Amino acid sequence: MDIKAKMNGRFRDLQGGLFLEVTKADVGEGAGNFMKAGGDIMAWADPFFPDPAIPESVKKAMHEAIDGGFPAHYGMPIGIYELREALAEHISERTGLSIDPSRNVIVTPGSDSGLLYAMMPFISEGDEVMVPDPSYPSNFLNPKLLGGKTVPVPLYPEDNYQVRIEEFEKCLTPRTKMVLLTHPNNPTTTVYRRESIEALCRFIIDNDLVLVCDQAFEDHIYDGIEFVAPCTLPGMWERTLTVCSISKGIGLSGFRIGYIYACDKIMDVLYGGAVNVLGAACTLSSLGAIAAIKDKEHMRSNYERLERRRRLAYDILSTAPGVEMKMSESGILSWLNISRLGTSAEVADYIMEHAKIMVNQGTPYGAQGEGWLRIVTACFASDEDAAVRFERIKVALTRLAKEKGIA
Repeated sequence: MDIKAKMNGRFRDLQGGLFLEVTKADVGEGAGNFMKAGGDIMAWADPFFPDPAIPESVKKAMHEAIDGGFPAHYGMPIGIYELREALAEHISERTGLSIDPSRNVIVTPGSDSGLLYAMMPFISEGDEVMVPDPSYPSNFLNPKLLGGKTVPVPLYPEDNYQVRIEEFEKCLTPRTKMVLLTHPNNPTTTVYRRESIEALCRFIIDNDLVLVCDQAFEDHIYDGIEFVAPCTLPGMWERTLTVCSISKGIGLSGFRIGYIYACDKIMDVLYGGAVNVLGAACTLSSLGAIAAIKDKEHMRSNYERLERRRRLAYDILSTAPGVEMKMSESGILSWLNISRLGTSAEVADYIMEHAKIMVNQGTPYGAQGEGWLRIVTACFASDEDAAVRFERIKVALTRLAKEKGIA
């Protein structure tokens, strides 16, 4: 029996690594098996992995909650009120918007589920979703899973991956429904400048589109670069769903807490389907998240560590022969041009074999990612441990460069 023939075309060709090898580090058992064999993972966007990363304020809140017994019970499918209240205050402080915890915020079991859920009410069969390329891999897959069509819109390294509106205009059709933006960009770390965001928002308004904006990496922006949340611009609040996370900036990926904020007309629909699609976020994680969001000192400490780490990564990796890179503008990643050394797959495989470190091939991030690697440079709690891995990658790349006659 060909059971896959009975599946709909949105899912039929998905591969989880059981029969064919997959290249994404977060699909199937590949990364787990690599770790069991003694390899290091710098391919999961998980700060300080695999080292301890829970602040004392969060441990205290969670221990007290367990002692009281409450975490054994469901929270509200839209998120416990106290967490939505803390998030509303946090969002208001950052954006200047007036956020009502009972009308504008929903908690999701991580931002990945939040990203798909934000799109679900809008995408019908054949609707087109514009996705900047390179971008987060889920941005390319999610429209298909919902029956839509992904339309990649190229970004260019010579522009520092800023928006070229003429590229969006070329891709516009009568079926265009949505723009799906990751801001700051994953994998390039680019923070879209005000002029890029304003131009994109004018395009969205002029063509009556919806914006889903993934801001999972918004917490740490470097070098004084201004961060502009699109939903704060005129005419955008009523057509924007903003998806956020405590995984990257706060460093609590394992808590699986994300959130969406939007106007109440959108949120009413999201509230209505929450129990069917999202269930409820983990109660214990939710209580820990409240403490984490309120712990401003922990956020400041993480910023200092991650700012130091991106410089360390740049100082070591940028000196490898055949490598071109810029210092990260945000978050926990580095984006390396290794096209002189081979394809993304060839170089990533070489690093796995010779440095015993898994990094991300650039190709899952779009056609524009070929010839590039994404490295999660925030892995490992101590700079010394991270530096050892950076040096191993550099040694492997230097060896490859010599084999190619570059070094």
